[in-house]
Amino acid sequence: MAKKKIGEYIAEWMNEFGPANGYELSRSEFVKEGADWYLRVYVDKLDENGYGVMSTDDCELVSRWLSEKLDEADPIAQNYYLEVSSPGMDRPLLTEKDFIRFMGEYIDVSLYKAKDGSKQLQGRLTGYDEGNVTLTADDGRTVLIEKGEAAKIRLAVIF
Repeated sequence: MAKKKIGEYIAEWMNEFGPANGYELSRSEFVKEGADWYLRVYVDKLDENGYGVMSTDDCELVSRWLSEKLDEADPIAQNYYLEVSSPGMDRPLLTEKDFIRFMGEYIDVSLYKAKDGSKQLQGRLTGYDEGNVTLTADDGRTVLIEKGEAAKIRLAVIF
């Protein structure tokens, strides 16, 4: 039987723990930075209005629960640091669910190759279909960003 990847464990455990406790997994990553390994788990808080604000107490609660599950299953051979946090105000949009959830919001797009003379675009997310994103700039210009053209798509932080 093939061994599960750590992300599959995290998704499975958060599907068990999250809905019952008001949390939803945004994403997880297991990365090496320098000499150290980090297991980063990004979690949204759910409330009666949809999505709420993750507090440090929420992060601590999820971290302690995941730490127990990780100790029980012991799926990681090397030493690592577990970090649990909110996806942040400038969260990356990665899944269809993300794009649907944030439809109408301002996004920042970094492109691999320049489009209309720029590799950086900002505007409202006005469409998403089969991985293709439609962005509408403040000047009314509509830009279709095809799947694979974008290096990063994040929520824009505008004050």
